[in-house]
Amino acid sequence: MAPNTFKLPDLGEGLTESEVLNWKIQVGEHVALNQIIAEVETAKAVVELPSPFAGIVQKLHASAGEVVPVGGPLVTFGDEAAESDTGNPRGESGDAGSGDRTPTLVGYGAPATSGHRPARRGRASQNQPSATVLPAATPQASAHNSQAEDSGARRTATRSTPPVRKLARDHGIEISSVRGTGADGAVLRADIEALIGAPQQDMQPEPATTGTVAGDRRVKISAVRRATAKAMVDSAFTAPHATEFLTVDLTESMQLVEKLRKHPLLKDVKLNITTLTSLIVTRLLGTYRALNSRWDAANDEIVEFGSVHLGMAVASDRGLLVPVVKDAQSKSLRDLAEELTQIIELGRAGKLSPAQLSGGTFSITNVGVFGVDAGTPILPPGQSGILALGQVKRRPWEFEDQVALRHTSTLALSFDHRVVDGKEASEFLAGIGAVLEDPGMMNIFI
Repeated sequence: MAPNTFKLPDLGEGLTESEVLNWKIQVGEHVALNQIIAEVETAKAVVELPSPFAGIVQKLHASAGEVVPVGGPLVTFGDEAAESDTGNPRGESGDAGSGDRTPTLVGYGAPATSGHRPARRGRASQNQPSATVLPAATPQASAHNSQAEDSGARRTATRSTPPVRKLARDHGIEISSVRGTGADGAVLRADIEALIGAPQQDMQPEPATTGTVAGDRRVKISAVRRATAKAMVDSAFTAPHATEFLTVDLTESMQLVEKLRKHPLLKDVKLNITTLTSLIVTRLLGTYRALNSRWDAANDEIVEFGSVHLGMAVASDRGLLVPVVKDAQSKSLRDLAEELTQIIELGRAGKLSPAQLSGGTFSITNVGVFGVDAGTPILPPGQSGILALGQVKRRPWEFEDQVALRHTSTLALSFDHRVVDGKEASEFLAGIGAVLEDPGMMNIFI
């Protein structure tokens, strides 16, 4: 059977590349059909890749930490018989006669019997230190390779990926002298990060860079952070944002949530004020359709969406994620609560698929969980409205002609002023507030 090469598939939403986080397989291992072979990180999610082939792993085409373009090779498989015929599937030993090169985990190395070893860089001068532990505060250009003393030795470039090389260069680390822990000695991002901030060795102290303090560190921009930053910049400088605020008395809504939690049909469901607000929002958007629209400049149109695909901002270790509940306007309180709970848990665990992170038409973010009273949220690209919920606090409040302690919260609605007029935004926000203050008004406003 001819070898089969699995290429990185298009994971959706126009993504052009993914970073290999880790391999679940190794060269020489037998892999079954649909077995998970690797985890890759896109700009939106961490995705587990199942194998479309069954067979013996002949070659891994990328190391952990390497960015692979869509369509680029990932793994080459062969059948077990073909591997046995080679007598050396792992490239760990064997005759390298006739100038053949022995297969290694990634790429090809020198013949095992040649006796040649990669040329090692000589020590650089003080003006161009080649130590692997330059402090992060004093990045310098990498030193040039010195001529190998052994004239028969072949100069071999250090295996690494462009992002790893850039990380090393930014920190003044000479990558050729780093001992890589990856496949075939490849230098991984973790190898460079382990050296950042390490004590200086065999170097004269250098003056600190202006404006730099001890303890500074550099953090690699993750795919999620990069995508979020681009989206926020595009949104902020494309859509004219406007934000309105409304502080509401949530006492009756809080009481309703507590009552619903005890109901036999809902006692196994996670309910909170965000769930109730989400239900109100999805119903009201059927009336205030401009808030569930997008500006289509290319076609000189405003697209009013027929369904509400509700985005819910989630803080995760990978950064801000906005998973989406599709067709939220048609879901019951129970169904909405279950789906919100599921996507929030998956988001925090980093297990959302790209499909679950795309297609939103209106979003909600709860900054109150961090003890914040209010904020001015930025619109997700392609959306015309986003609602921020502030923390629920007991405050002195006018109630039935007296001052009483009531549960209150501040709502903040940001909207695209090209699509939504102030009047419609104000009525929408006031409608949310009216129902939250008196849930019995739901039948009137929704």
